[in-house]
Amino acid sequence: MSSTPPKWKVYRPIILLSILSMLLCGLAYPVVVTGISQAAFPAQANGSLVQLGNRTVGSYYIDNGFTLPVFFHARNESNPLTASASGVDPDIALSDALSQVSRIHNATGISASDLTTLVTAHVQRTLYAAGDPYVNVLQLNLALIDAYPSVYSAYG
Repeated sequence: MSSTPPKWKVYRPIILLSILSMLLCGLAYPVVVTGISQAAFPAQANGSLVQLGNRTVGSYYIDNGFTLPVFFHARNESNPLTASASGVDPDIALSDALSQVSRIHNATGISASDLTTLVTAHVQRTLYAAGDPYVNVLQLNLALIDAYPSVYSAYG
């Protein structure tokens, strides 16, 4: 006559393995990876935040929600087809940046040629020198604030 072990003894290894997996994968691994990233790359681990004066004004890697007419916008209303699926990209195509020059000129009085020069000075490319040209909106807006302190004194 064979005796079968109680059910809890059969499930005990499964339950212990599940608890161990949750502790290792759900707690220990994220804590270790976060600690290493904070020690090795603190700026990137914290979101590559940008400071203006003594306050945080945004991140280089997500749309910062500029909506005032005196700034460049990441979501260009005149050309919604360039927006990403997520809608939070911090970069816009060069053509989108240039299409906003007249709006900013009308709102600030800064000459269109000066704005165009500022835009072209901040062009980056997806494949260094050969890729599609784009502009980081936060960098461009910070350059506006820096270049025209009298116009943007309320934002600096």
